[in-house]
Amino acid sequence: MSDADARPRAALIVNPIKADAPRLIGLLRAHSATAGWQEPRIIETTVEDPGQEATRAALDEEPAAVLVAGGDGTVRAVSEAMAGSGVPLAIVPSGTGNLLARNLGLALDDQTAALDAALGGARQPVDIGWATLTRPDGSTEEHGFVVLAGIGLDAHMIANTRPGLKKSVGWVAYVDGAARSLPGAKPFRILYAVDDERVHSVRVHSMLFANCGALPAGISLIPDASITDGALDVAVIPARGPFGWLAVWRTVWWQNSVLRRTRAGRRAIELAGTSRSVRYLRGQDAEAATPDPVPVELDGDEFGEAVRIRCRIDAGALLIAVPEGHVISPA
Repeated sequence: MSDADARPRAALIVNPIKADAPRLIGLLRAHSATAGWQEPRIIETTVEDPGQEATRAALDEEPAAVLVAGGDGTVRAVSEAMAGSGVPLAIVPSGTGNLLARNLGLALDDQTAALDAALGGARQPVDIGWATLTRPDGSTEEHGFVVLAGIGLDAHMIANTRPGLKKSVGWVAYVDGAARSLPGAKPFRILYAVDDERVHSVRVHSMLFANCGALPAGISLIPDASITDGALDVAVIPARGPFGWLAVWRTVWWQNSVLRRTRAGRRAIELAGTSRSVRYLRGQDAEAATPDPVPVELDGDEFGEAVRIRCRIDAGALLIAVPEGHVISPA
Protein backbone atom coordinates (compact mmCIF):
# COMPACT_ATOMS: atom_id res chain seq x y z
CA MET A 1 0.00 0.00 0.00
CA SER A 2 1.34 3.45 -0.91
CA ASP A 3 1.76 6.26 1.59
CA ALA A 4 -1.06 8.13 -0.11
CA ASP A 5 -3.41 5.17 0.32
CA ALA A 6 -2.56 4.95 4.02
CA ARG A 7 -3.69 8.50 4.73
CA PRO A 8 -6.99 8.93 6.58
CA ARG A 9 -10.10 9.93 4.69
CA ALA A 10 -13.31 11.69 5.68
CA ALA A 11 -16.77 11.10 4.26
CA LEU A 12 -19.44 13.80 4.00
CA ILE A 13 -23.14 12.95 3.95
CA VAL A 14 -24.90 16.09 2.75
CA ASN A 15 -28.51 17.02 2.11
CA PRO A 16 -28.22 19.39 -0.88
CA ILE A 17 -31.60 20.95 -0.10
CA LYS A 18 -30.74 21.91 3.48
CA ALA A 19 -27.02 22.70 3.11
CA ASP A 20 -24.86 24.73 0.75
CA ALA A 21 -23.24 21.61 -0.66
CA PRO A 22 -20.77 23.20 -3.17
CA ARG A 23 -19.33 25.56 -0.56
CA LEU A 24 -19.10 22.86 2.10
CA ILE A 25 -17.47 20.38 -0.24
CA GLY A 26 -14.87 22.96 -1.21
CA LEU A 27 -14.11 23.71 2.44
CA LEU A 28 -13.77 20.04 3.32
CA ARG A 29 -11.45 19.36 0.39
CA ALA A 30 -9.25 22.28 1.43
CA HIS A 31 -9.22 21.16 5.09
CA SER A 32 -8.43 17.59 4.10
CA ALA A 33 -5.50 18.68 1.95
CA THR A 34 -4.13 20.90 4.73
CA ALA A 35 -4.45 18.09 7.28
CA GLY A 36 -2.76 15.59 4.96
CA TRP A 37 -5.92 13.53 4.51
CA GLN A 38 -7.09 11.95 1.27
CA GLU A 39 -9.72 13.52 -0.98
CA PRO A 40 -13.00 13.17 0.97
CA ARG A 41 -15.84 10.91 -0.13
CA ILE A 42 -18.99 12.96 -0.85
CA ILE A 43 -22.44 11.37 -0.83
CA GLU A 44 -25.67 13.34 -1.23
CA THR A 45 -28.94 12.23 0.33
CA THR A 46 -32.05 11.77 -1.80
CA VAL A 47 -35.79 11.66 -1.30
CA GLU A 48 -35.57 7.86 -1.42
CA ASP A 49 -32.63 7.73 1.00
CA PRO A 50 -32.62 10.38 3.75
CA GLY A 51 -29.19 9.22 4.89
CA GLN A 52 -29.09 5.66 6.21
CA GLU A 53 -27.95 3.94 3.00
CA ALA A 54 -25.53 6.75 2.16
CA THR A 55 -23.96 6.38 5.58
CA ARG A 56 -23.65 2.61 5.31
CA ALA A 57 -21.97 3.02 1.93
CA ALA A 58 -19.53 5.49 3.48
CA LEU A 59 -18.80 3.18 6.43
CA ASP A 60 -18.01 0.32 4.04
CA GLU A 61 -14.93 2.31 2.98
CA GLU A 62 -13.73 2.61 6.60
CA PRO A 63 -13.49 6.41 6.87
CA ALA A 64 -11.58 8.04 9.72
CA ALA A 65 -14.55 10.35 10.30
CA VAL A 66 -18.00 11.03 8.89
CA LEU A 67 -19.53 14.49 8.63
CA VAL A 68 -23.24 15.19 8.23
CA ALA A 69 -24.74 18.40 6.87
CA GLY A 70 -28.50 18.78 6.59
CA GLY A 71 -31.64 19.27 8.61
CA ASP A 72 -32.58 17.44 11.79
CA GLY A 73 -34.03 14.58 9.74
CA THR A 74 -30.74 14.05 7.93
CA VAL A 75 -28.79 14.13 11.20
CA ARG A 76 -31.21 11.60 12.71
CA ALA A 77 -30.92 9.23 9.72
CA VAL A 78 -27.11 9.38 9.62
CA SER A 79 -26.83 8.96 13.39
CA GLU A 80 -29.07 5.90 13.21
CA ALA A 81 -26.69 4.25 10.74
CA MET A 82 -23.59 5.40 12.66
CA ALA A 83 -24.66 4.00 16.04
CA GLY A 84 -22.26 1.38 17.33
CA SER A 85 -19.79 1.85 14.45
CA GLY A 86 -17.07 3.46 16.56
CA VAL A 87 -16.46 5.97 13.77
CA PRO A 88 -16.61 9.62 14.89
CA LEU A 89 -19.48 11.74 13.56
CA ALA A 90 -19.11 15.50 13.10
CA ILE A 91 -22.27 17.63 12.98
CA VAL A 92 -22.06 20.49 10.47
CA PRO A 93 -24.82 22.95 11.51
CA SER A 94 -27.33 23.32 8.68
CA GLY A 95 -31.10 23.50 8.30
CA THR A 96 -33.40 25.32 10.74
CA GLY A 97 -33.45 23.47 14.06
CA ASN A 98 -29.93 22.09 14.54
CA LEU A 99 -31.35 20.24 17.52
CA LEU A 100 -28.48 17.82 18.08
CA ALA A 101 -25.84 20.54 17.68
CA ARG A 102 -27.70 22.69 20.24
CA ASN A 103 -27.84 19.88 22.77
CA LEU A 104 -24.15 19.17 22.24
CA GLY A 105 -23.37 22.85 22.90
CA LEU A 106 -21.72 23.28 19.50
CA ALA A 107 -21.43 26.59 17.66
CA LEU A 108 -24.31 26.95 15.20
CA ASP A 109 -22.69 29.59 13.00
CA ASP A 110 -19.23 28.09 12.50
CA GLN A 111 -19.04 25.23 10.01
CA THR A 112 -15.26 25.48 9.94
CA ALA A 113 -15.17 24.41 13.58
CA ALA A 114 -17.05 21.24 12.65
CA LEU A 115 -14.55 20.46 9.89
CA ASP A 116 -11.63 21.01 12.27
CA ALA A 117 -13.30 18.73 14.81
CA ALA A 118 -13.75 15.96 12.25
CA LEU A 119 -10.15 16.03 11.08
CA GLY A 120 -8.39 16.71 14.35
CA GLY A 121 -10.68 17.34 17.32
CA ALA A 122 -11.68 15.32 20.34
CA ARG A 123 -14.07 12.36 20.40
CA GLN A 124 -16.84 12.00 22.97
CA PRO A 125 -19.44 9.22 23.27
CA VAL A 126 -23.11 10.21 23.56
CA ASP A 127 -26.38 8.31 23.82
CA ILE A 128 -28.86 7.56 21.06
CA GLY A 129 -32.51 6.60 21.43
CA TRP A 130 -34.40 3.82 19.66
CA ALA A 131 -38.15 3.81 19.07
CA THR A 132 -40.04 0.64 18.14
CA LEU A 133 -43.33 1.57 16.49
CA THR A 134 -46.30 -0.78 16.22
CA ARG A 135 -48.46 0.19 13.28
CA PRO A 136 -52.27 -0.21 13.13
CA ASP A 137 -51.84 -3.40 11.04
CA GLY A 138 -49.65 -4.96 13.75
CA SER A 139 -46.34 -4.58 11.91
CA THR A 140 -43.36 -3.17 13.80
CA GLU A 141 -40.31 -1.14 12.84
CA GLU A 142 -37.43 0.43 14.77
CA HIS A 143 -35.90 3.84 14.18
CA GLY A 144 -33.20 5.84 15.93
CA PHE A 145 -33.60 9.33 17.37
CA VAL A 146 -31.02 11.65 18.84
CA VAL A 147 -33.22 14.26 20.53
CA LEU A 148 -36.76 13.06 21.18
CA ALA A 149 -39.69 10.97 20.03
CA GLY A 150 -43.25 12.08 20.53
CA ILE A 151 -46.78 10.77 20.19
CA GLY A 152 -49.84 12.99 20.02
CA LEU A 153 -50.12 16.76 19.72
CA ASP A 154 -46.45 17.44 19.02
CA ALA A 155 -46.68 15.18 15.97
CA HIS A 156 -49.87 17.00 14.88
CA MET A 157 -48.01 20.30 15.26
CA ILE A 158 -45.19 19.14 13.00
CA ALA A 159 -47.68 17.86 10.42
CA ASN A 160 -49.41 21.25 10.43
CA THR A 161 -46.21 23.25 10.01
CA ARG A 162 -46.10 24.69 6.50
CA PRO A 163 -42.85 23.78 4.68
CA GLY A 164 -42.67 27.13 2.87
CA LEU A 165 -42.97 29.06 6.12
CA LYS A 166 -40.38 26.85 7.80
CA LYS A 167 -37.96 27.52 4.95
CA SER A 168 -38.43 31.29 5.21
CA VAL A 169 -38.53 31.86 8.99
CA GLY A 170 -36.92 28.71 10.39
CA TRP A 171 -38.00 27.18 13.70
CA VAL A 172 -40.51 30.01 14.33
CA ALA A 173 -42.76 28.23 11.81
CA TYR A 174 -43.50 25.64 14.51
CA VAL A 175 -45.39 28.35 16.41
CA ASP A 176 -47.70 28.58 13.41
CA GLY A 177 -48.00 24.80 13.40
CA ALA A 178 -48.94 24.83 17.09
CA ALA A 179 -51.54 27.55 16.54
CA ARG A 180 -53.08 25.50 13.73
CA SER A 181 -53.11 22.33 15.83
CA LEU A 182 -54.37 23.50 19.23
CA PRO A 183 -57.97 24.42 18.26
CA GLY A 184 -58.66 20.89 17.04
CA ALA A 185 -56.46 19.08 19.54
CA LYS A 186 -58.23 16.04 20.95
CA PRO A 187 -56.96 14.24 24.03
CA PHE A 188 -56.61 10.48 23.85
CA ARG A 189 -56.37 7.61 26.31
CA ILE A 190 -52.93 6.10 26.77
CA LEU A 191 -51.52 3.24 28.81
CA TYR A 192 -47.86 3.64 29.68
CA ALA A 193 -45.13 2.19 31.82
CA VAL A 194 -41.52 3.13 32.52
CA ASP A 195 -38.98 0.33 33.06
CA ASP A 196 -41.81 -2.25 32.93
CA GLU A 197 -43.14 -1.06 36.28
CA ARG A 198 -46.75 -0.16 37.14
CA VAL A 199 -49.00 0.58 34.15
CA HIS A 200 -50.68 3.98 34.20
CA SER A 201 -53.82 4.98 32.33
CA VAL A 202 -54.40 8.66 31.58
CA ARG A 203 -55.91 10.97 28.99
CA VAL A 204 -53.18 13.05 27.39
CA HIS A 205 -52.51 15.50 24.62
CA SER A 206 -48.94 14.29 24.12
CA MET A 207 -46.20 12.05 25.47
CA LEU A 208 -42.52 12.67 24.81
CA PHE A 209 -39.50 10.38 25.10
CA ALA A 210 -36.27 12.35 25.28
CA ASN A 211 -32.59 11.62 24.85
CA CYS A 212 -31.95 15.33 25.45
CA GLY A 213 -34.27 18.30 25.89
CA ALA A 214 -33.03 21.66 24.56
CA LEU A 215 -35.01 23.37 21.77
CA PRO A 216 -34.44 26.62 19.81
CA ALA A 217 -34.96 30.01 21.50
CA GLY A 218 -33.50 28.75 24.76
CA ILE A 219 -36.50 26.55 25.50
CA SER A 220 -35.74 23.67 27.84
CA LEU A 221 -38.48 21.15 27.11
CA ILE A 222 -37.17 18.52 29.53
CA PRO A 223 -34.65 20.26 31.81
CA ASP A 224 -32.96 17.21 33.34
CA ALA A 225 -32.50 15.30 30.10
CA SER A 226 -28.86 14.73 29.18
CA ILE A 227 -27.36 13.14 26.10
CA THR A 228 -24.59 11.54 28.18
CA ASP A 229 -26.45 10.10 31.20
CA GLY A 230 -27.60 6.80 29.68
CA ALA A 231 -31.19 7.51 30.72
CA LEU A 232 -34.49 8.09 28.94
CA ASP A 233 -36.50 11.09 30.12
CA VAL A 234 -40.27 11.01 29.64
CA ALA A 235 -42.77 13.88 29.71
CA VAL A 236 -46.47 13.15 30.02
CA ILE A 237 -48.73 16.10 29.16
CA PRO A 238 -52.23 15.40 30.55
CA ALA A 239 -55.39 16.77 28.95
CA ARG A 240 -56.58 19.70 31.07
CA GLY A 241 -58.43 22.00 28.67
CA PRO A 242 -57.43 25.42 27.22
CA PHE A 243 -56.17 26.80 30.53
CA GLY A 244 -54.11 23.68 30.98
CA TRP A 245 -51.98 24.77 28.03
CA LEU A 246 -51.17 27.99 29.85
CA ALA A 247 -49.87 25.88 32.72
CA VAL A 248 -47.83 23.74 30.31
CA TRP A 249 -46.31 26.86 28.77
CA ARG A 250 -45.56 28.24 32.23
CA THR A 251 -43.73 25.03 33.15
CA VAL A 252 -41.77 24.64 29.91
CA TRP A 253 -40.90 28.28 29.30
CA TRP A 254 -40.94 30.07 32.65
CA GLN A 255 -39.84 27.36 35.07
CA ASN A 256 -37.65 25.13 32.88
CA SER A 257 -36.11 27.78 30.64
CA VAL A 258 -35.90 30.87 32.88
CA LEU A 259 -36.14 30.11 36.60
CA ARG A 260 -33.84 27.08 36.52
CA ARG A 261 -30.96 29.25 35.33
CA THR A 262 -30.54 30.86 38.75
CA ARG A 263 -30.21 29.50 42.27
CA ALA A 264 -33.10 31.68 43.48
CA GLY A 265 -35.25 30.47 40.61
CA ARG A 266 -34.54 26.82 41.36
CA ARG A 267 -35.45 27.46 44.99
CA ALA A 268 -38.73 29.04 43.88
CA ILE A 269 -39.54 25.94 41.83
CA GLU A 270 -38.84 23.72 44.85
CA LEU A 271 -41.17 25.79 47.03
CA ALA A 272 -43.90 25.68 44.38
CA GLY A 273 -43.86 21.88 44.40
CA THR A 274 -44.28 19.35 41.61
CA SER A 275 -45.86 20.63 38.41
CA ARG A 276 -49.24 19.12 37.61
CA SER A 277 -49.22 20.35 34.01
CA VAL A 278 -46.33 18.10 32.91
CA ARG A 279 -45.29 14.86 34.59
CA TYR A 280 -41.60 14.02 34.24
CA LEU A 281 -40.31 10.46 34.57
CA ARG A 282 -36.97 8.73 33.99
CA GLY A 283 -35.81 5.22 33.24
CA GLN A 284 -34.02 3.00 30.74
CA ASP A 285 -37.03 2.35 28.54
CA ALA A 286 -40.68 3.34 28.35
CA GLU A 287 -43.71 2.06 26.46
CA ALA A 288 -47.08 3.59 25.59
CA ALA A 289 -50.14 2.12 23.87
CA THR A 290 -53.35 3.69 22.57
CA PRO A 291 -56.65 2.12 21.47
CA ASP A 292 -56.65 4.17 18.26
CA PRO A 293 -53.81 5.18 15.90
CA VAL A 294 -52.00 8.37 16.92
CA PRO A 295 -49.41 10.41 14.96
CA VAL A 296 -45.75 9.93 15.86
CA GLU A 297 -42.70 12.14 15.30
CA LEU A 298 -38.98 11.53 15.67
CA ASP A 299 -36.60 14.49 15.92
CA GLY A 300 -39.17 16.76 14.26
CA ASP A 301 -40.08 14.48 11.34
CA GLU A 302 -43.47 12.87 10.82
CA PHE A 303 -43.43 9.08 11.17
CA GLY A 304 -47.04 8.19 10.44
CA GLU A 305 -49.43 6.67 12.97
CA ALA A 306 -48.87 4.02 15.61
CA VAL A 307 -50.87 2.25 18.29
CA ARG A 308 -47.81 1.49 20.42
CA ILE A 309 -44.38 2.99 20.89
CA ARG A 310 -41.50 1.65 22.95
CA CYS A 311 -38.38 3.74 23.43
CA ARG A 312 -35.01 2.88 24.92
CA ILE A 313 -31.62 4.52 25.29
CA ASP A 314 -28.43 3.03 23.86
CA ALA A 315 -25.80 4.55 26.16
CA GLY A 316 -22.63 5.89 24.55
CA ALA A 317 -23.43 4.27 21.18
CA LEU A 318 -22.66 7.36 19.11
CA LEU A 319 -19.13 8.82 18.93
CA ILE A 320 -19.18 12.56 18.29
CA ALA A 321 -16.28 14.64 16.94
CA VAL A 322 -16.07 17.95 18.84
CA PRO A 323 -13.55 20.81 18.86
CA GLU A 324 -10.49 20.20 21.03
CA GLY A 325 -11.27 21.21 24.60
CA HIS A 326 -15.05 21.18 24.10
CA VAL A 327 -16.97 19.42 26.86
CA ILE A 328 -20.51 18.16 26.30
CA SER A 329 -22.09 19.39 29.50
CA PRO A 330 -24.76 17.46 31.41
CA ALA A 331 -28.29 18.92 31.69
